Amino acid sequence: MHNVWLIARREYIERIRTRGFLITTVLIPLIMGGFIFGSSFLGGKVSSESHIAIVSSDAQPALDLQDELEQPALNDGAQTATANQPHMTVDVMGAGQETRAIVDRELDSGDLDGYLWITSPATPGAPPAFTFTPRSGGQQALRNSIASAIDAVLMRDRLARQGFAAADLDAIMQPVQIATVHSPHRVDREAAEISVTVLFFLMYMVIMLYGMNVARSIIEEKTSRIFEVLLATIRPEEMMAGKIIGVGSVGLTQVAIWITAGLLLASSAMAPHLDGQPLHFALALPQIVYFFVYFLLGYLFYSSIAAALGAMTNSEQELQQLNMFLVLPLAFCFIALKAVLTNPDSSFSQALALVPPFTPLLMYVRVTLGHPAPWEIVLSLALTSASIYAIIWVTSRIYRVGVLMYGKRPNLPELLRWLRYS
Repeated sequence: MHNVWLIARREYIERIRTRGFLITTVLIPLIMGGFIFGSSFLGGKVSSESHIAIVSSDAQPALDLQDELEQPALNDGAQTATANQPHMTVDVMGAGQETRAIVDRELDSGDLDGYLWITSPATPGAPPAFTFTPRSGGQQALRNSIASAIDAVLMRDRLARQGFAAADLDAIMQPVQIATVHSPHRVDREAAEISVTVLFFLMYMVIMLYGMNVARSIIEEKTSRIFEVLLATIRPEEMMAGKIIGVGSVGLTQVAIWITAGLLLASSAMAPHLDGQPLHFALALPQIVYFFVYFLLGYLFYSSIAAALGAMTNSEQELQQLNMFLVLPLAFCFIALKAVLTNPDSSFSQALALVPPFTPLLMYVRVTLGHPAPWEIVLSLALTSASIYAIIWVTSRIYRVGVLMYGKRPNLPELLRWLRYS
């Protein structure tokens, strides 16, 4: 343990004194905060405006649709449109010989977001046919608005044909008004989701960054042949353990600084607001403890793999070809994050959080936002610890031979032969 401590201390001090550590400690929270609050700010300021044309040989259904689409959305019972609500401008055009060419030209130039062509029915009493041509394929919200307006106009027309008066039609077609009350529990839930998402990204980046740093450190020392001097007094297993512990301690230091800064910001007057209420760091002490526990497990899991990759390769280029063994499981956790955030107690989330490569990131989300049974937490810790032990057992045997191998990357039969060495 004395040799392990010396290697770990050297790795820790060497990295924590670098300018890169200071820069990443400051820049990464600033970049993440800029993305989160910048997107929220811009999303609140951007208004959605659409400009469409309705082409029909019969002016009345086109005018009815125009009134339905251009009327402002209800806002708590008031017929007023806020700045952030979508607004639609509708032009009504008659169906002539040149109309199709005109609307297609305006569509190509960007003057129109789409046009709706109404074809009169062939038989009296039948509904007309509607054909919508959008400028792009991703305008689903615009399609839904037009479809809702068409349903409302057709319903009003059917009721009018059955003898309902105009005043009765207005009462029947009046939209239901829903009053919105902001619950403190909802704000706490959203604050917890934001906090967990931020910590998820921190864990994701630090595990990947410092796991790769272990591999890069091994490659640097292999290139400089310093291993040949160190191995005269230190066993390869001690060197590998010291590197993993030292580099991991740098990551823990960085994460502790970020969490402390986040707690101070959340308790200050500069804290961001959600629905008019200050957005606080909505995580209890046990949840923060779970974060560090799962962070350590995730770091040990992936840094052990990275140590094996570093011992097997001789350059950064070779390492880049093998880093998919680290990146792919972490990337899958990133893809599955939305599903776990939405329903952390679903069968999908339960099963996925017990798979060791995904456990550190996804089980932490479940522990914070869901209600996992105590046996699930214990099982996740046991499975991940057993996986780490197995990986370290394999890595140590690859490491003791690979750190002295130069020239070419070993193939699978050579790796299996290394594992049989005592």
